[in-house]
Amino acid sequence: MAIVKLRKIWFLISAALVIASVVFIALWGLNFGIDFTGGSLAEIKFIEQRPEIPAVRGALAEFELGDINIQPSGDQDIIFRFQFLDEEQKTKVLEKLTADFGQIEELRFDNVGPIIGQELRTKTIYAVIFVLLAIVVYVAWAFRKVSKPIASWKYGLLTLLASFHDVIIPIGVFSLLGKFMGTEINAPFIAAVLTILGYSVNDTIVVFDRVRENLLKTEGTFFEIVGRSIRQTFARSINTTLTTLLALIAIYLFGGETIKDFALVLIIGVAVGAYSSVFIASPLLVSWEGFRKRV
Repeated sequence: MAIVKLRKIWFLISAALVIASVVFIALWGLNFGIDFTGGSLAEIKFIEQRPEIPAVRGALAEFELGDINIQPSGDQDIIFRFQFLDEEQKTKVLEKLTADFGQIEELRFDNVGPIIGQELRTKTIYAVIFVLLAIVVYVAWAFRKVSKPIASWKYGLLTLLASFHDVIIPIGVFSLLGKFMGTEINAPFIAAVLTILGYSVNDTIVVFDRVRENLLKTEGTFFEIVGRSIRQTFARSINTTLTTLLALIAIYLFGGETIKDFALVLIIGVAVGAYSSVFIASPLLVSWEGFRKRV
C-alpha cells in the first residue's frame, strides 16, 4: 500500500477540491435561510393537485409580500419563504391558496426575527472558532510524550488542517447548490458541520495515535512508521466510514424532505473526512518532517 509514497497525488486532489470550494464561496457566497436572515417559512400540502409555481406566484402577487421563494417539495407540497408574515398576512395567504387551488394542509410555519438570525450567525462563528482552537490544544496535549521527530503541536495543527479540509468542501458544494438549486444554509446545516468536525478529528486521531504507538514501540524510519500505521488502521477507517455512510444514505433517501440537506452535508463530510485522515493528514507528517530535514 503506497499511500505515503504517492502522497503528492493525494495532495493535488485535495488542493483542487479545496480551491474549487473556496472559489465557489467567493463567487456565490452562501444562500442563508431564515434562521440567519430572518423571515417566514411555510410548508403547504395541496390535497387535490399541486399547482404550477407561476400560478401560485401569480395568486399571491396581490398581497405585495416582496420577494417570495417558492420551492416544490415531494409530490404535493410547496415550501414558501417570505421576508416576514404576521398572523393576519398568513391567514390571508392560506385563504387565497385555498380559494384558488382547493383544500390545503399547513404542515409547518416558522417565523424568525432578523435580530435572532444575526445573533445565531454570530454565535455560530464563535462556536466553530472555539471548537477548532480546542482541537489544537487537546491534540497537542495528548501527543506531548511523542515530540520526536515531529513536535506534538504539529499533530494538533495538522488535525486542524484536516478538519478545515473536511468542512470547506461540503460548504463549497452547498454554495454551488445554493446558486443553482436554491439550497439554503440553516441551523441543521451548522449542526451537521460541527458533527463533521467531531467525526474528522476522531478519524484523524485514530491514525495519529497508531503513529504515536509505533514511534514508541517499533523501529524504522519515520516514513516507514507512518506507512505501517496507515496500513494498520486502513481497514478500520474504511469499514467505519462505509457503515456510517450507509445509514446516512438511508436517511437521505427515506427520511423526508426536511432532513435531506442535513443528511447530504454529513454524507459529503464523512466521505471527505475518511479520505483526509488516511490520504492527507498522516502523509503530511512525512512531508513536514522531510521539509524540516532539508531546511
